[in-house]
Amino acid sequence: MGLYAGMDLHSGNTFIGIMEKGSMRRVYQKRVHNDLPHILYELEPFRKELEGIVVESTYNWYWMVDGLMDAGYTCVHLASPSAMKQYEGLKHVDDKHDAFWLAQMLSLGILPEGYIYPREERPIRDLLRKRSYLVKQRTSNILSLQSLIERQSGQRVKSNVLKKITEEDVAGLLREEHLVLAAMANVHTIRSFETQIRAIEQVVKGKARLRKEFACLLTVPGIGETLALTIMLEVGDINRFPKVGNFSSYCRCVSSTRLSNGKSKGKGNTKNGNRYLAWAFIEAANFARRYNIQLNRFYQRKAVKKNGIVAIKALSNKLARASYYVMRDQVPFKEELLTP
Repeated sequence: MGLYAGMDLHSGNTFIGIMEKGSMRRVYQKRVHNDLPHILYELEPFRKELEGIVVESTYNWYWMVDGLMDAGYTCVHLASPSAMKQYEGLKHVDDKHDAFWLAQMLSLGILPEGYIYPREERPIRDLLRKRSYLVKQRTSNILSLQSLIERQSGQRVKSNVLKKITEEDVAGLLREEHLVLAAMANVHTIRSFETQIRAIEQVVKGKARLRKEFACLLTVPGIGETLALTIMLEVGDINRFPKVGNFSSYCRCVSSTRLSNGKSKGKGNTKNGNRYLAWAFIEAANFARRYNIQLNRFYQRKAVKKNGIVAIKALSNKLARASYYVMRDQVPFKEELLTP
């Protein structure tokens, strides 16, 4: 009888549960430290009978999955915790239960699986993720500086101007020395982030190239080389999304509201999906509305009915859906791709 192993992974330890397929008899259970040689030692007696190993997709799954594969385990799976649902009537749930639950779902063929991203591309992808983090921090400092100047002078200074503002400019706008000091803290921070962002972009563009199926992303309004590389490295294989709705949902571009008889019944899992793709398409939407007349009109119509935040989200969904067809069919962007 084949065996299935579930591994409930945490920051410092892992609970391993192994059960028989069919009978679901538990044959092994133990909590071990996150030490790869120790984990491989514990699994070795069951190697020949193991038909599947499932690791929970936590923030630190890389070393575990890579180590198991390097050790010759070809049956490794990655579980998507945000897509898993346990029986709500359970009174007691712990790590042991979670480990065996993972193994049971894998043995039954109902495990919601995560994507094991190719190891060789992860460093560049993670470098671009660091860039997106720095961009957000730079934006936060720009908004802080913008707010400070507006409160004290009544003047609204554009973001692009603040990226290049000098100490003399700040002194002229604020005058009071303590306010100037506060503003310059933002200015120096913005410049530091700008330097790091440019350095990362230079390295990424020197190491990564858009693959054939992603090259046409450059024809999509709002998407330049850096965003195209970000999308390519986050998507991995576009064929893992059978329909456009699956892709836009993964990009967190669709609403998670639950309705019944026209009434709200709460929200679904808003964290299910890829937050980096969500950010990338929001960035693309902000660029697209500035330079594309048709998309700006769409944005304005939505903004009038709702607000700017909802409008940008709707526009990002439009771009995500259009990008799906561009990547899947390897064709340049066309205006008709923007239709629902």
